Amino acid sequence: MSALTPLAEEKRTALPTAEAARHLNRTPGTLNWWSHTGKGPIQPMRVNGRLAWPVAEIKRLMGVEG
Repeated sequence: MSALTPLAEEKRTALPTAEAARHLNRTPGTLNWWSHTGKGPIQPMRVNGRLAWPVAEIKRLMGVEG
């Protein structure tokens, strides 16, 4: 497993599901379920058919400023 960039230092605007799940302490399956049902606290964007989770929303959910 690769090192995870701290949210406060993250420069990307969106993260792939696996990285977003690690920040949120959830499984990638949970994030996929959120996406499919629309019942999660955040929703992803679709980029070329792949899910991309907005960093700003992950930071808001986790209470991280920056």
